[in-house]
Amino acid sequence: MSQTAEKTLDHEELFRQPEYTALFESKKVFENGHTQEVVSNTCDWTKTQEYQTINFAREALSINPAKACQPLGAVYVAAGFNKTLSFVHGSQGCVAYFRSHFTRHFKEPTSCVSSSMTEDAAVFGGSNNMFDGLTTAYNLYKPEMIAVSTTCMAEVIGDDLDSFIRNAKDKNCVPADFDVPFAHTPSFVGSHTTGYDNALKGMLVHFWDGRSKTVAPLERKPNESINFIAGFDGYVVGNMPVIRRMFTSMGVEHTLICDPSDTWNTPTDGEFRMYDGGTTKTEVEQAINAKATIVFQEYCAKQTTKYIEEKGQEVISLNHPMGVGGTDKFLMEISRLTGKQIPAELEKERGRLVDAIADSQAYLHGKRFALFGDPDMMLGMTAFLLELGCEPAHILSTNGDDEWAAKVQTLLDASPFGAGCKVYPKRDLWHMRSLLFTEPVDFLIGSSYGKYLERDCNVPLIRLGFPIMDRHHHHRFPIWGYEGGLRVLVSILDKHFDVSDAKSADSSSFDLVR
Repeated sequence: MSQTAEKTLDHEELFRQPEYTALFESKKVFENGHTQEVVSNTCDWTKTQEYQTINFAREALSINPAKACQPLGAVYVAAGFNKTLSFVHGSQGCVAYFRSHFTRHFKEPTSCVSSSMTEDAAVFGGSNNMFDGLTTAYNLYKPEMIAVSTTCMAEVIGDDLDSFIRNAKDKNCVPADFDVPFAHTPSFVGSHTTGYDNALKGMLVHFWDGRSKTVAPLERKPNESINFIAGFDGYVVGNMPVIRRMFTSMGVEHTLICDPSDTWNTPTDGEFRMYDGGTTKTEVEQAINAKATIVFQEYCAKQTTKYIEEKGQEVISLNHPMGVGGTDKFLMEISRLTGKQIPAELEKERGRLVDAIADSQAYLHGKRFALFGDPDMMLGMTAFLLELGCEPAHILSTNGDDEWAAKVQTLLDASPFGAGCKVYPKRDLWHMRSLLFTEPVDFLIGSSYGKYLERDCNVPLIRLGFPIMDRHHHHRFPIWGYEGGLRVLVSILDKHFDVSDAKSADSSSFDLVR
């Protein structure tokens, strides 16, 4: 065999070796596989308008949906609170997926424990798993708070988290006054953004409504501070410092509710930090007194937003502000709420982004893009592409609904560059494949899962979204604010110039200056 201790090959080279290619051919024969001609002809047919019509008519099947499940969002929320351990009531395999998914994106360990439910728990209920799990987690990892969520198994059999946690405290698994906020996050409904919303609301309900009715609910005493909720954000490490700087430069007292930026950006200095940074309990309690809450992802926090409004706060919901217009609106809302002027340093930063756009607009004007991702990300990206004079031809969001689609369409209708562009809610990446073949574009914007479309459809991929697992450290750079807008602009331009260079490499137009 070609893989030996003296000669180790990466999998990309290993499976090209003669013994493996012969093995694959034998496997086709054993399985009575079709000839290469039949496979090629069928593949070509899937690129036609006829097949696209059939593809878009399917209802009972999803093929590579651009979303993850609810508990992933709940694990994200737990990572945003100080010394909080995420506890997922469900199977061990599910939790391994959540940990690995975040670790592969952020390149940092993600702490999360499981109640390790198996077949017996699926039949008799998972209360004993909950009791043992909370006891072990509390004593072994010494958190100051444990945030509980659920997976499919626990939800299908109807486990009641509230009663389980109360009984666990009665059995002294954790102290009676220990904070265990919870949220039901069934994996088979919604997406990771739904799970984020449910878990964040569960966190606020726990602290604001009397810690599971063990103490008196908090009474709101309005002050002049502003709350900020980012939503599920794969660029939180780079984005949160930008947001903090903007609030600070305007002299605004603020609270970042759910801030995992330090959790996924710990230094290598000889000290392991299982818990680092995050919103403290005191900050969560004081957040009820804020004058208003700004939410950066409207479709990621609908239930949380409704709950905060019921407490008497004004809530401003934005959609992943990036570029000029989105950032302008954010800063003007802060100014309106607080009466503070936008400082000159931020105005100058804005001007620099406008200058950068002007410098490069000739290269991007009229370029056609397809993009996929979470609803708020797609709204923010669409708005920025229109600012650049680009045409967002296909805008797809598996977890976007009809209301979201109408909002995107309104955005398109307001710009001459949106003419002929279309929105696709509740669609998956196999739908996107049909669109890329029948209505080609210049570039594709999306997560790492778009690389298969890039290879199959021969459309260059610009990696912007979650998760980014086949490139390193993208999450460390912002995409929000004027600073983030510049980063997104450079990412798009770099891909454009790479494509231009590749096309002109054998001609006299292989220019040094662009």
